[in-house]
Amino acid sequence: MASLPTKTFTQLLQGQVAAIQASAAGLIDFSVGSVLRGIIEAVAQVVLWLQGLILQLLSSTRAATAAGADLDTWMADFGVARLAAAAAAGTVTFTRFTTTQQGLVPAGSKVETADGTQVYSVAIDTTNVNWNAALNGYVLGIGVASIDLPVTADTAGAAGNAAPGAVTVIFSAISGIDTVTNALAFSGGQDQETDAAFRVRFVAYIASLSKATVGAIKYALTSLQSGVSCTVTENFTYAGVAQNGHFSVIVDDGTGAPSSGFLATAYAAVDDVRPVSSSFEVNGPTLVTAAIGMTLSVAAGYDKTATGVLVNAAIVAYVNSLGLGVTLPYTRLAQIAYDASPGVANVTAVTLQAGTADLTATAAEVIKTSTGNVTIATP
Repeated sequence: MASLPTKTFTQLLQGQVAAIQASAAGLIDFSVGSVLRGIIEAVAQVVLWLQGLILQLLSSTRAATAAGADLDTWMADFGVARLAAAAAAGTVTFTRFTTTQQGLVPAGSKVETADGTQVYSVAIDTTNVNWNAALNGYVLGIGVASIDLPVTADTAGAAGNAAPGAVTVIFSAISGIDTVTNALAFSGGQDQETDAAFRVRFVAYIASLSKATVGAIKYALTSLQSGVSCTVTENFTYAGVAQNGHFSVIVDDGTGAPSSGFLATAYAAVDDVRPVSSSFEVNGPTLVTAAIGMTLSVAAGYDKTATGVLVNAAIVAYVNSLGLGVTLPYTRLAQIAYDASPGVANVTAVTLQAGTADLTATAAEVIKTSTGNVTIATP
C-alpha cells in the first residue's frame, strides 16, 4: 500500500497562507502575533489532530499495521489468539548439613536467583520416589544430604531460563534445608508471541483452513504454545517402516524432552485435523547432545575466565535455539566465539563430537547441549 500523503504543521500553515494570499487583492499580514496567523495556526492544529485519528484508525484496521491490543482484536474476529508466555522449568538441588533427622521440602516452596529477579516454585511430581502425598512434599530420609526436585518459574517468559548456578537463594525458609542450586540451565521459558510472529502464524492459519494437510497439522501443533517445532513424515512409521496411509509426527516444545502431558495434547491437536481413515503417531524427538571444545587466545586486558564463561554461554544459547531437525554447522562455532566477546583474539582447536564435521540431525532429532558439554580452554 502506498504511503498516505500526510502533512506537517509547517506544510499546513504554508498551504493556508498560499491559498489565502492567492485570493486576496493585497498583501496579507501573517506575521507572528497577527490575528490571521493565530487563526491558521489553530486550523493547522485541528487538521493535525484529525490526521492523527485517521492514521490510527487505518493502522488498526489491517493486520499488517495493527499492533498490540489492536492486532489481538483484529485476529479475534477469525478465532485466532496470541500465544501466551510459557514458564521456564528445571531442576534444583536442595542440600542440608545435618542429616540425623528426616527432612521435608514442601510442594510450592520458593527459590530465586541470586539477583532476586526470578522466583521459582517446587512442582509436584508424583513419580518421584521421594514424593509423599500425605505430607504434600518431598521427604529426605535420615542420612540423605541432598535431593533434586523440579521447579517452575512463577513468572512466565524467557527471562526464567536461568543459567547453571544462578538459582542460589531459598526464598522462604525450609526447615532443615541449608542451600539450593541448579547444576543445569532451565529451559522452556518463552515470551508472549510478538506481533511479527503472530502475523506469520495467521498466514499459516489461513493456509490450514483446508484441513487434512501437512500445513494444517503443523499449524495445529505450533499453536499449542510458543517455541514448538515439528516435522511430519508421510507413509512411514516412527521406526522408519513404510506404511501407506500412515504419518509420523515428531514434536518438540523447545526443551528437547517434551513431557507425556504435552505429547498427549499434541496428539489431540493432530487428531482434530488429520485426514479421515488415516493413522498416525506422535512422538518426542531423539535428543542429540553436542560435545564442543575449543581453545581461546584472550586479548590483553581481558579476564580469561570471564571471557571463557561468555563464550560458553553464547555457544549453549545458540545450540539450544536450533529447532527440530536442524543441523549444527561446525564452522559456526568459531563465529559464535568471536561474537561473544571482543576479548577473543583467536579461536583454535575447535571440535564438534571430537571431530571437525557438521553435526547433522534427522527429522526426528534435535540437537542440544549444556555448559558441562562445552569445553573452553584459555591457556
